[in-house]
Formats: sequence, structure tokens, C-alpha cells
Amino acid sequence: MSWTQPTAAQAWILLLVAGVLEVGWAVGMKYTDGFTRLGPTAVVLGLAWLSFWLLALAMRALPVGTAYAVWVGIGATGAALLGMWLFREPATAARLLCVALIVVGVVGLKLVSDH
Repeated sequence: MSWTQPTAAQAWILLLVAGVLEVGWAVGMKYTDGFTRLGPTAVVLGLAWLSFWLLALAMRALPVGTAYAVWVGIGATGAALLGMWLFREPATAARLLCVALIVVGVVGLKLVSDH
């Protein structure tokens, strides 16, 4: 893979990995206790940096709006679902429907993308 100009397929893979890393740092912030715990804070900052870097690489081949929306959608969906599972946040039908709508939006952006 060329780091200077990824193909569209490579960019989508980079974007997927960046989104998964976003879930990691978003959920990980819960463990930093307001950035007062050094270990979890270092992990969160490392994951966030890597996630942003991969997003930036993906944006070399994908439209900014699409890439950013998909990245946020992956992060929001993953964080919401993990919050329900790990932290026993409410998993109501309404919340699950809203998460499903995010997934539909992300898939829709991929399907209508010409990249």
C-alpha cells in the first residue's frame, strides 16, 4: 500500500480501522477518570492519534464528508453498543433503533460513494 496515495479500496480499509480505533479511544476515556490515570490516558491518546492519522490517510482517496461521516458513524455505533454492554447503559428499543439508523446511514454512504 502506498502511504502517499492509497487506492479507494485501501482507503476504505484504513477508514474501517480508524473507526474501530475511535471506538477504542472513546470507550477508553471512561477508564481515564477524567485523564487523571496515566496508563489509560496514554492508551487513549495513542489510539486517538492513530485513529486520526488513519482517517487523514483515508481522506487522501475518499471525499472528506463521506470519510468523516463514516468514521464518526463507526465510532458512535461502537461506543453506544459497548456502553450498553460494558457499562450497563440502557439498551432500550428506541436507543437500538437510533443506533441502527446510524448503521444504515454509514452503509448508505458507502453504497452511494463513487470511490
